[in-house]
Amino acid sequence: MEYETIIGLEVHAQLTTRSKMYCGCSTDYVDAPPNTHVCPVCLGMPGVLPVINRQAIEYNIMTGLALHCEIPENTKFDRKNYPYPDLMKGYQISQYDMPLCLEGWLEVETEEGGTRRIGITRVHQEEDVAKMVHRTDPSGESCSLIDVNRAGVPLMEIVSEPDIRSPEEARQYLMKLRSILRYLGVSTADMEKGSFRCDANISIRPKGSTEWPPKVEVKNMNSFRAVFRALSYEEERQRKALEKGERLVQETRGWVEERGVTVSHRSKEEAQDYRYFPEPDLPPLVVSREWVEELRARLPELPDARRERFVEQYALSGYDAEQITALKEQADYYEKCVALFPQNGDGGKNAKTVANWMLGEMARLLNATGIEIDDVKVKPEHLVEMIGLVESGTLSINMAKTVFEEMFNTGKRAPDVVKEKGMAQISGASELEGAVEKVLAENQQAVDDYHEGKEQALKFLMGQVMRATKGQANPKVVGELLQKKLGEGQRV
Repeated sequence: MEYETIIGLEVHAQLTTRSKMYCGCSTDYVDAPPNTHVCPVCLGMPGVLPVINRQAIEYNIMTGLALHCEIPENTKFDRKNYPYPDLMKGYQISQYDMPLCLEGWLEVETEEGGTRRIGITRVHQEEDVAKMVHRTDPSGESCSLIDVNRAGVPLMEIVSEPDIRSPEEARQYLMKLRSILRYLGVSTADMEKGSFRCDANISIRPKGSTEWPPKVEVKNMNSFRAVFRALSYEEERQRKALEKGERLVQETRGWVEERGVTVSHRSKEEAQDYRYFPEPDLPPLVVSREWVEELRARLPELPDARRERFVEQYALSGYDAEQITALKEQADYYEKCVALFPQNGDGGKNAKTVANWMLGEMARLLNATGIEIDDVKVKPEHLVEMIGLVESGTLSINMAKTVFEEMFNTGKRAPDVVKEKGMAQISGASELEGAVEKVLAENQQAVDDYHEGKEQALKFLMGQVMRATKGQANPKVVGELLQKKLGEGQRV
């Protein structure tokens, strides 16, 4: 039987405000000692009153607008009750039936080559919880400690409709959502650091069925790769269970990265389990249309629009434009480079050359080192300067790759690397003629092969000249000299 996969994602993104959601404590807690960024509000002390962080609300609305959501005029906050040790008050201030943003969408590329529109159910505002630290002392006794620094950090939840049909589409959705949040500047959206967290609901049903089967919520995924692997595993696990006639149950499962499996945690809660009720310490919030339009006017150029502009303005392929604009910082770097070239009619050529270097050598070295492009030592003006050395004939492409890697590792400029390593390309015919004649004299068989019509012999001879000149000879000049000498019927 053929089955259909149904996936919905719940994403929690920490917002980059300087203070927490309902108090004035700093959100810069990552490297701080435990329980140093706290106050009576964070600690859930009796009698304290929360105050709404306006910046967090604006970031939430901006995200909703970027995701084509409706922004209701009236919204409110609710208490979500559950007795976990990391929830200081015994409840979380969240939103239930009147969220800030409703009914949006986001488009992703499908595996078939088209696009799929994924519905966004809601984007609502809540607060993060404390962090639990589990330790075992030398005697083997274990304990759990609570660090309240994270409690109260503004947290935005983005809930999708169950419109995703494969683990790959889920990965594409998350990558695009992260890109949008970074373009907006509302979140660092870093999965590995916990500022962008994802829970996935997945179920499968016979293809063509309209019934909603029991769904499994998968947690503990801290990378796009982990999301893809966890959903792929769960998709296969549920399919095999159905084929064996087993009954699937609604539950929460955790992803175990080391084993590549999901394991059952508990039965999945429904909304009634949280006993939502209106937050009595916060008034309903009225979002005026003027406020919404003011925030809409502050939206930056978003990834899709920037990609289309790069195709039109810089004559890039859709693929290259997609890759470059996926990260705002990368697109900014690219445009800084292109702007440094003289406007002499070669804009398209220069734009493509910069794209080639960024998607080739730059991407390779960034991936190998784990460095973000914001921290790269090669400044835009240095990359453009190196490209100029290639265009002037001072460097061959292969030599430039070696120079670029040295620039990437040390931050040195290309001319300095060339001078230190004596890497300038030899382009003068008079300088290369001796090396060409010497190679021809030492490789009579290859010369004879060439005269017998074996074109491969010419490539061999070129390789010998490049080797003799330690890769510094200009290949074009070498080719011309060889053909000239061979055409004269040179013999030893």
